Amino acid sequence: MALLQNTPLLAALFGILFAQFIKIPIHFFISGKLDWKLMTSTGGMPSSHSAAVTSLTTAIAYEAGLGSPLFAVSTIFAVIVMFDATGIRYQAGQQALIINQMRLDFQTFVQEAKGWQQKDGPQKIQELKTLLGHKPNEVFAGAVLGILISVIIYTFIV
Repeated sequence: MALLQNTPLLAALFGILFAQFIKIPIHFFISGKLDWKLMTSTGGMPSSHSAAVTSLTTAIAYEAGLGSPLFAVSTIFAVIVMFDATGIRYQAGQQALIINQMRLDFQTFVQEAKGWQQKDGPQKIQELKTLLGHKPNEVFAGAVLGILISVIIYTFIV
């Protein structure tokens, strides 16, 4: 099957999976907490988005060459994805942190103002997801990881 022989695609998919997986031991090393939900979450160290696009771009460089139009398209795609990860998505996460705190403060105010202490318990509010984007060092680490994945694949496997 041709799809399974598409090395750039496989390298990019492996970049995503590997970056997502290593978030777990990195988080454990830093916080002492084992969090398997990181395998499917956005944000964090390293950026799986950056690992995927740089692994794809590096694999395309091996396959088509640095002067190919396909490499140019992939490079621009990678730059846009990484810029978005550090810009818009990161800022959206910061905004979510503030909104979550405002919601918590408002809930506390309402409970105190209306005597909600006598009720069965505070209603759980669903917090907005705050880990949406990446810090520049997380994007850089993901980019380096992606490049290394493709270099290793093309050096030792293909």
